Amino acid sequence: VQLQASGGGLVQAGGSLRLSCAASGSISSINVMGWYRQAPGKQRERVAAITSGSTTNYADSVAGRFTISRDNANKNTVYLQMNSLKPEDTAVYYCNGDLFVRGSHVPYQYWGQGTQVTVSS
Repeated sequence: VQLQASGGGLVQAGGSLRLSCAASGSISSINVMGWYRQAPGKQRERVAAITSGSTTNYADSVAGRFTISRDNANKNTVYLQMNSLKPEDTAVYYCNGDLFVRGSHVPYQYWGQGTQVTVSS
């Protein structure tokens, strides 16, 4: 199983970026996919998540500015639309999947590689 994240970059405050995460491999089903971030010297925190039933939740710090969604054609791909970005959003963003591998009755968590988001003031 692989989670491939992309879409980070450098943007000015107030700008927007969209991150993508594609899960591939021997996946039976996905419970939850989410985005986490980790800024230098800080703990990793969950930013947003979307369940298999499309229920979403967000950290208070990004609610109203970020939107997590799933690709209609490929349910194993999720996006994080980030608007009104602030310098404090600067971090490495990681994609996470809580999913069942084919043949397994126990879900596991998988992580994608991080993608850097830098917001300049």
